[in-house]
Amino acid sequence: MVVDARDLEITLDSHVRYVDTGTIGKVLDLKVENEVGWVKLDKTELWYRANHVELLDEKDIKKSRWGDNNEVDIEDLKEKALDFNDLELAADAGNGGG
Repeated sequence: MVVDARDLEITLDSHVRYVDTGTIGKVLDLKVENEVGWVKLDKTELWYRANHVELLDEKDIKKSRWGDNNEVDIEDLKEKALDFNDLELAADAGNGGG
């Protein structure tokens, strides 16, 4: 049996959040190696230690609808916004030629 950080049982197709980064995903696969539980998430297709994820209720999943049939992942948008923090603007970028 694979359990989360709160000792709740994780099953296939459960939704979990990786507590260190806030990544949310659906559980694609489960395994136990050397008495350590692991879950594979659909969003990243990476394995996470089960004791570092939290099982989510349907109401906790942070997705909202935009338009008719397009889903927007709020967490993904937040990560993309952080990329703008790395931009550097030169102080002389707006100088004229005169």
